[in-house]
Amino acid sequence: MWWLSWELGVRSLKSLHHFQLQGKHMKKVTTFKQALNVFVPKIQAELRRVVAPPVEQAGCMFMEGQDVYPTDEFYGMLHYHLGWVDEKLQPLHKTGGKLLRPVFTMLTCQACGASHEKALTAAAAVELVHNFTLIHDDIQDNSDTRRGRTTVWKIWGQPQAINAGDTMFIIARNALLDLPKQGVPFQTTLEAINTLDHASLALCKGQYLDMSFEKRLDINLSDYLDMIKGKTGALLGCAGYLGGLIATDSPQKATIFKCLGETLGSAFQIQDDWLGIWGRESVTGKPAADDLRNRKKSLPVVFALNQIQPPTHLMQGEGSQTLSNQFREIYAADMLTETDIATAVTLLEEMGAKTYMEAQAKHYAEKAYQILQNIEASSEDIAILQEMTQFFVKRMY
Repeated sequence: MWWLSWELGVRSLKSLHHFQLQGKHMKKVTTFKQALNVFVPKIQAELRRVVAPPVEQAGCMFMEGQDVYPTDEFYGMLHYHLGWVDEKLQPLHKTGGKLLRPVFTMLTCQACGASHEKALTAAAAVELVHNFTLIHDDIQDNSDTRRGRTTVWKIWGQPQAINAGDTMFIIARNALLDLPKQGVPFQTTLEAINTLDHASLALCKGQYLDMSFEKRLDINLSDYLDMIKGKTGALLGCAGYLGGLIATDSPQKATIFKCLGETLGSAFQIQDDWLGIWGRESVTGKPAADDLRNRKKSLPVVFALNQIQPPTHLMQGEGSQTLSNQFREIYAADMLTETDIATAVTLLEEMGAKTYMEAQAKHYAEKAYQILQNIEASSEDIAILQEMTQFFVKRMY
């Protein structure tokens, strides 16, 4: 019967997962591109394993090959958001997102001398927390599109989307409870759960600040940096920390990877802010200048409102002040038309926001490189993390 096949399939996946983690030391990856090629399929498989419902709920799933798919909307919403099914819950065989956070977890685990496989479950937990925030973020931002597809809340409504996000968070925490079964000490497991919870709390506070800034024009650079430290840096810091922690069982040794992740988070968010205004919809999956439509106080906007480090050709003179005032007047309006948005983009460019963004991204990349100099790891592992840093500040999606 199909349900028996499903049960045996899930059990075989769990047995294979246990065998992989208990088996011989996995071959190391030596480049960031190789890490993506090797890690991403493993992370996707682990996400499927973790998100699958308990065996006693097998009636709400069906199997296609080795993959398990939902037939009810409760799990269907999760699978849809993760890119595995369409709106009718039919299989798509796609990947949902870049998976950079879990890749970072596995890289830091490898950098500490352990097999990257050892951090696979923790990596999946980090990715699920990230996706929980995305589902809620789309509601809070009133976003219709995510990764080129209709958002969960637009299909199933806001209440069910909130429920889906909450479920994703619970599954992430439950995943970490599997760590002792994989040979991770109980004390390390508790530290991992505590770290994920603290990062989630910081992330929620960062999101609170991000939303509260939307109605204010007095946001300065310090406010912005506090916001992105929580919104983006906290989870990347957690991702790096968990990889080091699971590899070494030492919070002290893992702390430097938390610092690295938080710094990379700032670099990542700055580039994300650039893409939020100048990114191409065909590449990012979101409309161009969407951050302006949502009145986000992204770094280009904070730059314009404060005229931080004005371009030299404007000399902080009357011209610069005029451009800044024009931008402020547009952003203070009750409603932003498409003409307003186009004008705002032009003003940002004339004030030198693009140049400023590039300088800030480079600044945080340099900070990450300095941290990497203090990490005790092989030259190959350091080189991969340097490649990842460069990708964070150069990516176009």
